[in-house]
Amino acid sequence: MDLGTLFQFAVERHPQFEALVQGDKRLTYEELNQEVDRAASGLQALGIKRRDRVVLVLKNRMEMVILYWAIQKIGAVFTPINFRLTSEEIEYCVNDAQAKAVIYEPVSESAVLQAVGGVQTLKIAVLGARGADVSYEDLLTKGSGEVKLEAGNGDDYCLMLYTSGTTGKPKGVPRTHRNEYSAAVAHIIQNHYSVQESTIGVMPLYHTMGMRSLLSIAFLNGKLVMTPDYDARLVLEHLDKEKITCVYLVPTIFHDLVYHSDFAKYNLSALKKLGYAGAAMTKALTEEIIAKLQPVVFVNHYGSSEVYTFSICNYLDRKPGCAGKPGFHQRLRVVVADPEGGSGPDDVLPPGVPGEIIVDLRSQEAFQGYWNRPDATGKALREGWYFTGDMGAIDEDGDLYVLGRVDDMIISGGENIHPLEVEDVIAKHPKVAEVAVVGLPDVRWGEIVTAFVVPKDSRLTQEELDEYCKQCSFLSNFKRPRKYVLVESIPKSPVGKILRRMLRDGQYEAGLTKKESVS
Repeated sequence: MDLGTLFQFAVERHPQFEALVQGDKRLTYEELNQEVDRAASGLQALGIKRRDRVVLVLKNRMEMVILYWAIQKIGAVFTPINFRLTSEEIEYCVNDAQAKAVIYEPVSESAVLQAVGGVQTLKIAVLGARGADVSYEDLLTKGSGEVKLEAGNGDDYCLMLYTSGTTGKPKGVPRTHRNEYSAAVAHIIQNHYSVQESTIGVMPLYHTMGMRSLLSIAFLNGKLVMTPDYDARLVLEHLDKEKITCVYLVPTIFHDLVYHSDFAKYNLSALKKLGYAGAAMTKALTEEIIAKLQPVVFVNHYGSSEVYTFSICNYLDRKPGCAGKPGFHQRLRVVVADPEGGSGPDDVLPPGVPGEIIVDLRSQEAFQGYWNRPDATGKALREGWYFTGDMGAIDEDGDLYVLGRVDDMIISGGENIHPLEVEDVIAKHPKVAEVAVVGLPDVRWGEIVTAFVVPKDSRLTQEELDEYCKQCSFLSNFKRPRKYVLVESIPKSPVGKILRRMLRDGQYEAGLTKKESVS
């Protein structure tokens, strides 16, 4: 079974159900399928065929959804990348993927044209972007409108995602039809979705979370509302107007929504199923979401582009921040953490002891290795397990808690300290909007715990924060920050992950003053 066929099944099942919305344009499944077939036929007329990689450098817009299903129908490989990438980064991805075509829009036009100047690849422009071989509008008229279905199978690649590359060149993560189908089914079951759900397309389609929303909603004949330009107020308006029933977002967006000054003006009573992933969520934010949105389903989904589901937790009211137990396609372990790759799957740690999280590669959601990167594949895939690079610990109930990255662990005076447990404390301070904790070099201690804080109140002081941490019975004294830095914002990846390396390297904008260390 392939994804293009599954989409066709959905179209035939409920052709008149609303499928895709953007602004004033609304498409039923039947109308969407007509657009998809025109695009697919056009791509075939331009020579795009089974297994060809097509790189897309687009925002979350209707055309990207249409092109996704068109590429699935012809058996090619949908290869989306961040539209904010530099020309050098785009050039790397295009060359690495050996892309047969690149599709872009005005916002990415300059970087794409610089990137592919010396590359033999077809250029397709959306929204009137310049420099292309063919426009999107012309593409829709190139073919006959009838798609010549490519005979594929579940083990063919259908998608390639590129990891963020915060510590080096991005890695291509090729995924098969079987991987994506299994991940979509897991997403539906683990989030308790049902037929005709509706969601908002705010998570980027170059990320696994965006893909999950796209596929799961289509398989359920649901409605996907696209938002090319993210704005918290606009998202709130869409949630209200479109009576959105479920969302799958990063914590940053949940934070923007529930703390928005006009939150109370919107009727979000239809929104009953919430899921988050991509980054850790503080206890303070978890409690705020539960209080304001009162979800029927609230799931912390922990996974990756490579494997999708590691674990899920749907009892966040009892255990805020918990990553729960393995997904139904999965099992996991916590083993001795060794950044050099010296530990193995049998080096299992007892409950309560932090280590590296590893997951079983026999899951049908799991990829088979990185694209053109045997070195990275050999390091991450060992003895039938995927070594995630994440630190975690399992409690006495068998529940997993994610503590950050292996290389984010702070070692101060020989003690291991994990940023999230300190962040959870500081985030509860009423004058704190956001916080990120890292270890900064120190001659005496090796590293000192340092809190970078975005103030909610300009009167917030270093002394006030330090006294607050001293008074917290949940934070051991050796874990208390010895330095506080007030900043304008916390640097994050496009999907909301805190970029601690940038904070360690001094790549941030200070707020009122840079605070000195405290005793």
